[in-house]
This record gives sequence, C-alpha cells and structure tokens, in this order.
Amino acid sequence: MSGHGLLEGQVALVTGAGGGIGRGIATRFAQEGAAVVLHCRTAVRAADDVARRVRESGGRALVLRADLTDEDACRRLVGEAAEWGGGRLTALVNNAGVQPTRELSGMTVEEWRAVVDTNLSSVFACTQAAVEVMRGQAGPGGSVTHIASIEATHPAPAHAHYSASKAAVVMHARSAALEYGRFGIRVNTVSPGLVEREGLEEAWPDGVRRWREAAPAGRLGRAEDVGDACVFLASGLASWVTGHDLVVDGGVSARPTW
Repeated sequence: MSGHGLLEGQVALVTGAGGGIGRGIATRFAQEGAAVVLHCRTAVRAADDVARRVRESGGRALVLRADLTDEDACRRLVGEAAEWGGGRLTALVNNAGVQPTRELSGMTVEEWRAVVDTNLSSVFACTQAAVEVMRGQAGPGGSVTHIASIEATHPAPAHAHYSASKAAVVMHARSAALEYGRFGIRVNTVSPGLVEREGLEEAWPDGVRRWREAAPAGRLGRAEDVGDACVFLASGLASWVTGHDLVVDGGVSARPTW
C-alpha cells in the first residue's frame, strides 16, 4: 500500500474499525506499513472489506469481534491481537464509541451508563490490557491513542453523556501518560470535529452548512484526516509527544464565540 513506511514493523489494534473513522484509521495504518487488527462489534462486513483491501495491497490484516462493554472481552481482544502479531502489540487506537442524543431532563441512568461504558470504560480496559503486553515485549514500549472529540470542551445540546465521556477520555490519556511513561508507553488523544459520513448532509443540511461557514479550512473532516493524526502519534515522529490532545477540526475551535 502507498505510504512513507512511518509504521513499518508495527502491530496495531484499532477498535471500532467497522465505522467510518475507524476504517480511515486502519487504512492509513496499513498504508504506513503496520499489520492491523480491525475490531468491530456488528459492522463485520465493513471491517472485512477494509481487511481484504489491505491484504490485496500486500499488507497484513485481521478482523476480530468483541463487545467492549465487557471487560473480559476487552482483554480477550487485546490478547488475540497480540497473539496474531507474534506476541507483539505496538499501537492501540481506542476509536470505538457511540453518540446517541438525549436531553438531560429525560435521560435515564441506563442511557448514561450505556454511553460511558462504551466510550470510556472500554478505553480504560483496552488500554490496561494493551499496556500489560507492551511493557513485557522487547524494544520500545508502544503508543496508545484515544479518539476523543472537540465536544470534550465544546458541549452540544442533548450530548451531555457523550461530551462527559469524551472529556473523561482526554483526562484518562493524560493520567495514563503520567503513569505509563516509565514503561516507554506514550498515551495521547485525537479530538476530531465534524467528519463526513454517508447520509450526513441529507440528514443535517443546516448543521453541515453552518460547520462549513465556521471552519477556517472551509470543509468537513475526512476519516483519513483523523487517520493521519493517529499515524503521526503512533510513529517515531511523535517520540516526545505524550499526554497531548491533538485537535483535528479544520480550525473550528479557533473561531471566536462572541
């Protein structure tokens, strides 16, 4: 696959790789030389399609299914990924997540927990399992990247559970960077803005229009934009970058609010 070999020799696990952003991240990792494990829960066909294209281009890819709201499933996923990688796992991208809408006044504890368990608890469990592998393998430790969101600092109506979970993901990365740094493991977050997906413009034309008007870059993000940021953070180019939140939003966060 075309690329610059930035991740040559790496073994990477990307969670939620059946979704649009996850597919973009996994594709970019493979293009840069990594052997990629694509996790999915239900989007098996989409993940299989990416894995097939990676193999056809000469790369290595494996699809694994798991429900990441189950701690044991998180540990099994990481273990199977490392086993496939010959006992190695050098990069983890915690991308799996959900984004339902619900106003706080009508939100139930079950709805809150469903978002927190998927978006935050899975990040904790997968990262903990991955670090156990990374710290025990030969060579430099590894990298962990969480996909957060600009909503971690810019909440939207009916997204309180989502925004809170993503804010916690950012702080988990900083805490993990602090505690796992002595093992040579770097932990960062990528916070995307609005990323293109099929049907988005038809479903939310006014929001897409307002985003384009607000973004200095003048467009929505692409899954590959998020993938590029993740490639950078997993590569040697970011060897002195840890505990950082890399915002990828076309400049929207720089726009004044008054």
